[in-house]
Amino acid sequence: MLYANDLACVKGDRPLFRGLNLQVAPGAMLRVAGPNGYGKTSLLRILCGLALPESGEIRWNDVPINRDRETFHRALLYLGHAAALNDLLTPLENLRFSCAAGGDKVDEDICIDALVRIGLAEQLDLPARVLSQGQRRRVGLARLFLGTRRKLWVLDEPFTALDVAAVADLAATLSDHCAAGGMVVLTTHQDAPFAKPPAVLNLAEVAW
Repeated sequence: MLYANDLACVKGDRPLFRGLNLQVAPGAMLRVAGPNGYGKTSLLRILCGLALPESGEIRWNDVPINRDRETFHRALLYLGHAAALNDLLTPLENLRFSCAAGGDKVDEDICIDALVRIGLAEQLDLPARVLSQGQRRRVGLARLFLGTRRKLWVLDEPFTALDVAAVADLAATLSDHCAAGGMVVLTTHQDAPFAKPPAVLNLAEVAW
């Protein structure tokens, strides 16, 4: 279980939110909502241990994440809004490198299938530098189709630049992950056909 207690966040000299509490149990999906500038991405980064809160604590299975980062990061898959790709590598090479760097061993054919599902069948052998921003985003999202063993998925605007079919496929994948006991925390500005509506945390309600 992911648990956050009394979180506060300040970005630069601007307070964003305080008194934030949440918990995400196995099988649950949480959507972080709120107007732009209210700290949605900042909260995701704090939950992943990539940024420090002004105050408060994050626990994974009742252990503070700063006490056992290795265990927590083995359970975590974080996909930020920006694609982190090597421009000289193809989508397939980038995906395989990303999996290997995260400690996930995945067969090449499975990687190809994932890239085709996300809509990159015609870009498999192109260098990433010629891809559009939407296509670059899809390379990272393909990891979600690989049956990863990681229990907690934290996703920043995963549906951006996807067509209707890809949105439906990704929503089904997230729903299946939760149905299998996984957990999802995400931000999104658009509706998606989840099997069950996610719980919603509105940051406007905890604005500083």
